[in-house]
Amino acid sequence: MRLAATLGASLARILEQEARAGERAVTRGVRAETERLKTELRQQVVSAFGARGRGIANAWRARMFPQSGESLGAAGIVWTKVPSIIDAFERGATIRARGGRFLAIPTGFNAPQGRRGRSMRVTPQQMVASRQAFLRPFKSGRGFVWCLPVRQGERVGRKRAPLIAGGLAAVATARRRGAAGWQAELLRQGLVPMFLLVPQVQLAKRLDVRGAGHRALARLPAAIVREWEAIAR
Repeated sequence: MRLAATLGASLARILEQEARAGERAVTRGVRAETERLKTELRQQVVSAFGARGRGIANAWRARMFPQSGESLGAAGIVWTKVPSIIDAFERGATIRARGGRFLAIPTGFNAPQGRRGRSMRVTPQQMVASRQAFLRPFKSGRGFVWCLPVRQGERVGRKRAPLIAGGLAAVATARRRGAAGWQAELLRQGLVPMFLLVPQVQLAKRLDVRGAGHRALARLPAAIVREWEAIAR
């Protein structure tokens, strides 16, 4: 009886230790793969969009459940704060105009520092209100370039005299090699393209969120085993 009691107590301790080791292994494995998945998704965005995509990349978030402690039922979730953008570039979605015939896409002339951005120098409403905007059709016939007349502005200090589009905003202000010739060509043309008007835009498929998730799930069992072996050692 004494021997049976000793074996029983030892077995109970062994099982308890293994259960705790299992909880640690599962929690650590899930945490490692959750963070790895978040990192992979962020890298996908940066690879697809470059430095301009860092805001979208950083919108990926990860969380563990339970948020504290260890559990055999540990789980991790990775999500994005901009799901509509991620979904569009994962599917290669087609974006169509709403409430009108065309999408108005700002050109580099109509964005701060000569780049596409969230803000615009001139809005579509200002284009219409100016009564100076005019259209130039694409050679394909599938859209238009929405333009404003351009004139030379006055020089202030040592800075190059800006170009003024329709009396609304200074354009072509980015510092670049050959800027004088670039501005001269715009003046010769007498116009600056401010928007591209197209009925729809087909986005390129640039992301593989589903594939990244499947790869993380496939790696998870091996990750848990590695953690368990490390604990045993």
